[in-house]
Amino acid sequence: MRFVKMQGAGNDFVLLETENDQYKWAQLAMAMCDRHYGIGADGLLVLLPSDKADFRMRIFNADGSESNTCGNGLRCSVKHYIDGVPDDTKVEEIMVETGAGIRRARIRHTNGRIAQIQTGMGRPEIGQDSIPVTPENKAGNTVDIMTTMGRSINIAGAELNLFLVSMGNPHAVHFLKDPVDDFPLSKFGPQVEHHEAFPSGVNFEIANVRDKGLIEARVWERGVGETLACGSGACAISVTAQLLGYVGKQVDVKLPGGVLNVEWDGTGEVFLSGPAETVFIGDWS
Repeated sequence: MRFVKMQGAGNDFVLLETENDQYKWAQLAMAMCDRHYGIGADGLLVLLPSDKADFRMRIFNADGSESNTCGNGLRCSVKHYIDGVPDDTKVEEIMVETGAGIRRARIRHTNGRIAQIQTGMGRPEIGQDSIPVTPENKAGNTVDIMTTMGRSINIAGAELNLFLVSMGNPHAVHFLKDPVDDFPLSKFGPQVEHHEAFPSGVNFEIANVRDKGLIEARVWERGVGETLACGSGACAISVTAQLLGYVGKQVDVKLPGGVLNVEWDGTGEVFLSGPAETVFIGDWS
């Protein structure tokens, strides 16, 4: 089985092309993504034929769970697809079918080479229907907390004020005044991910707004753990920061693995740009 190892800002993937949609991909993802006994990756990208777009992408996390979308994985898949086109300089737009819907990728070239891949991430969803959340009880009454975007939870005596956004997958964003490097993400990440408030789990982001054009962040991904970058997480952070008036319509999100750029006009689709590189190619027996 031929595979390609790719990464986008350190968020790494094993990529496979196939026409077999019925294979036990979840089990294979756990084996391939194991960093000691497998190839090692945050997730498995399965590229399939599509009658709606140029190709279809399925994303399996390292624990075998399937995600509807992945910003860095989307860019890597598009880069791999373009590399297989004889004259890729003529490719300006690619359509990809995902679990979250059809996603558009714009390709920009400089001197005959791919300079940037910008992917549409869909419109953010905020509010009651954005992510699965267990209602909060106050004074014996059930309160519909999703009429706003905020939710506070208490973990180990610490109160975390979370802002809930869906980018096709669920995100809970917590803003800090202190450096993100000082936050014990390995302690709080799994507890937020599996908190009773989120019956389907949640991606947890911590962010520090440096100025109107720069946010520093770290991400605990549902089904993976801490990753060097997360595209949909960067989008969720940027959308929340813009709604709170912290940043403008375009912002760089600096993650441990690199910088991702997010653009949002405040009402429509969110656009994500960043690196996508092939690391190596091999065979899985």
